[in-house]
This record gives sequence, C-alpha cells and structure tokens, in this order.
Amino acid sequence: MNFAVGFKPLLGDAHSMDNLEKQLICPICLEMFSKPVVILPCQHNLCRKCANDVFQASNPLWQSRGSTTVSSGGRFRCPSCRHEVVLDRHGVYGLQRNLLVENIIDIYKQESSRPLHSKAEQHLMCEEHEDEKINIYCLSCEVPTCSLCKVFGAHKDCEVAPLPTIYKRQKSELSDGIAMLVAGNDRVQAVITQMEEVCQTIEDNSRRQKQLLNQRFETLCAVLEERKGELLQALAREQEAKLQRVRGLIRQYGDHLEASSKLVESAIQSMEEPQMALYLQQAKELINKVGTMSKVELAGRPEPGYESMEQFTVSVEHVAEMLRTIDFQPGASGEEEDEEVVLDAEEGSAGPEEERPDIPEGLGQF
Repeated sequence: MNFAVGFKPLLGDAHSMDNLEKQLICPICLEMFSKPVVILPCQHNLCRKCANDVFQASNPLWQSRGSTTVSSGGRFRCPSCRHEVVLDRHGVYGLQRNLLVENIIDIYKQESSRPLHSKAEQHLMCEEHEDEKINIYCLSCEVPTCSLCKVFGAHKDCEVAPLPTIYKRQKSELSDGIAMLVAGNDRVQAVITQMEEVCQTIEDNSRRQKQLLNQRFETLCAVLEERKGELLQALAREQEAKLQRVRGLIRQYGDHLEASSKLVESAIQSMEEPQMALYLQQAKELINKVGTMSKVELAGRPEPGYESMEQFTVSVEHVAEMLRTIDFQPGASGEEEDEEVVLDAEEGSAGPEEERPDIPEGLGQF
C-alpha cells in the first residue's frame, strides 16, 4: 500500500503541544522558561531571573544592597522539591545553564509560529484509490490506508483503527518521550557535574597528600642528619682523647730519650779523661746517674688494639629495611599519620640502648 509522499506530522497539534509546553513552564513565574535556563543540583530548572529572585527573597541582606545581581555565595530552597541549593562565590551565575532545554524552547517556538497546513495537506489521498482519503490506520502493517483498501485491497484481513485515534496516541507518546528525554538529560548533566566535582576533589586531595608526604620525608631526613651529627661528634671526641693520650706518651718517651742521650754523651766524655784522679772524681756520680736512668720506669704503652675504632661501627641494615617498608595507610587520618611519623622518627634516632655506639667507659681518661 503506497500513498503520496510529503506527509509531515504536525508538531503544532494542540494536545501534543500542550503536553510539551507543560514541561517547559517555570515553577516561579508560571511562564515558559526564559533564557538563560539554569539547572539546580536537584535537577530542577528555573529561569535565571527567577532563581535570582528566590535567592534574594531568602537572603534579605542582598536586597538591602540595591543590587539586581549576585556576586558571591549564598543558599535558597528549590521551589519544586524544597532541596537546599548552596551557591558558590559566583552566586546564581555559578549555576550551569541547561542548553538542552533552551534548544527545545527554540524549536517549540519555531513550530508554534508556523501557519496551519492547508486542508489538502492534512488529507492525503490513497494512490491505489485516487478518490479515497487516507482515513484509517492498519494496526497489523502499521501504515495509514483508506477504507477501500480495508474492504477490497491489501488490508482486508488486517486490524485497523481510526486515523485520528492513532494520531493522538502517537503524538501523546512522542510528547511523553520528549519529556522523559529532557528529564533524563537533566540527570545526565547532573551526573557529569558531580563527576567533574569529583575530579577537582581528587586533584585537590592528591596535591594535599603530596605536600604531606614531602613534609614527612623531610622530617625523616632531618632526624637522620641530626643523629649522624651526634654520632660524628662522639667519634671525634674519642679520636681526640686517644690522640691526646698517645701524644702525651710520645712526649714522655722523647724527654726520657733526650735525657738518656745526654747522659751517655757525658759518660763517654768522662771515659776519655786520661787523668785517673780527675776521672775518679766524676765517675761515681756518673755511675749513679746511669744506674738511676736505666731503672726509670716509663708510663707504658697503649694496650693492643687501642688504636681500633671499630666500636663506633653503626648497623643501618635494619633501619634501611624499615624505611623500605614505608607505605600508605588507607583509612588513617592525616593528624594520626603525622604523629606516627614523628614518633617513628624519634624512636629511630634514639634507638635501643644497646645499639647506641656510646663511648666505652674509661676510654680517653688516663
């Protein structure tokens, strides 16, 4: 069954247009939304001017300023669902525009302004029966047809219905579908907005955690540097004490060697004296001095291994292993983590008493 091409469903049908228009009414001014249309967090729409009026009514302080625009944050309740809307520093101008609703309004106004089609355009003629108008709808084939096609033609065994009935039904279905699509798009737009906010929150939280992580590792590095300085000072003190003792012994031995050398030189000169009487006058004293010098006990020498500094060896393997196990702790609050890191750092700097390379008692005291 074929019919003349060029039939275009009229969007301007009164019933369908009324259903569509109901979806485009602002709950404040009860008029069709005026641009720009803003979408609230609860997914309801308002004219921006109406949203501004509701905001100023909820915030009388702004009215006292004599301004018709809002330049900073505030809050008001949605007139449709009473959901509280919290505005940022941009105020009403921070709400997103609903471009989809604005486009639908433009299309609606364009279709509403079109003139009604002529009577000839409203009634198409059947191609098989040229004198018959298309006045019924074949439910089985889902195509418009004429009465003769139902009685004698291809649709005589099909189920049919009056054309206006099907026309109104499908117009109503299309209008309802448009309304559902608009509502669905509003929800999708809200989800997109929420996910964009999630992305921003992720970036902010990541930046904050990076700063905290840097601070904690800098704290650890400071503790390590401080402890290293303390250990180096202890090693330097022990080095100085040992050097002072050994150098003192060197001075004592040097003084003894110098005195002994002078005494040997005097004794040799005395032995070269040819006169016996003169020699005997000096020999007794020299013999006593040589005997005394040979019996002098020196302060002794450093004990074996005295020069070793191995007692200042530091074992860092267990600390390095502990540092390698540092990892994130999901669920731990920032303050708790800060305290934990500081405590760990302090424990690491002090260490168990038996592991501290303290100077052995008695070393450096002579």
